[in-house]
Amino acid sequence: MNRFIILIISVLCFGSNIQAQFSKATLQATGLTCALCSNAINKALGKLPFVESVQSDIKNTAFNIRFKSGSEVNVDALKTAVENAGFSIGSLKLTGNFQNLKVQNDQHIRIGNANYHFLNIKDQVLHGEKTITIVDKNFVSDKFYKVVKSYSNKACVQTGKASHCCPDVVTGSRIYHVTI
Repeated sequence: MNRFIILIISVLCFGSNIQAQFSKATLQATGLTCALCSNAINKALGKLPFVESVQSDIKNTAFNIRFKSGSEVNVDALKTAVENAGFSIGSLKLTGNFQNLKVQNDQHIRIGNANYHFLNIKDQVLHGEKTITIVDKNFVSDKFYKVVKSYSNKACVQTGKASHCCPDVVTGSRIYHVTI
């Protein structure tokens, strides 16, 4: 009985520190010309260990991805899977369930095991299901990326890696730049 009470207290205490869990994504690919292209990306994404399912939207060259509950999403692995299938990412939107996560413009936030730098947003508290868009180079068009670079003068926006501009992040760590 005492072990059961300790377990419940542990879950309540440590579980409340979880601020977000990504549950799904919408990935738009570029360079697709036929259903076989779509199938190649679908298979590549489906092999990732954190992906539960992938549904193709051929009309919009998009893929609706569901993540396994409790798994850590690796954004770069999604990109690599698409590229290894011979294509590029045109956009990537992650949807998660947030629990009172305070985000501020031009600030870094840790979600799970990854660092996210919010750009061109109003300071706010994310609660409930919200979608964020990855705006790093090679996740958006070159034309839009030129606009993204104007959102912040921090070096990490151009490199995708933490540097002196990122005081709360280990230098050299991967940082994903996002907007809402």
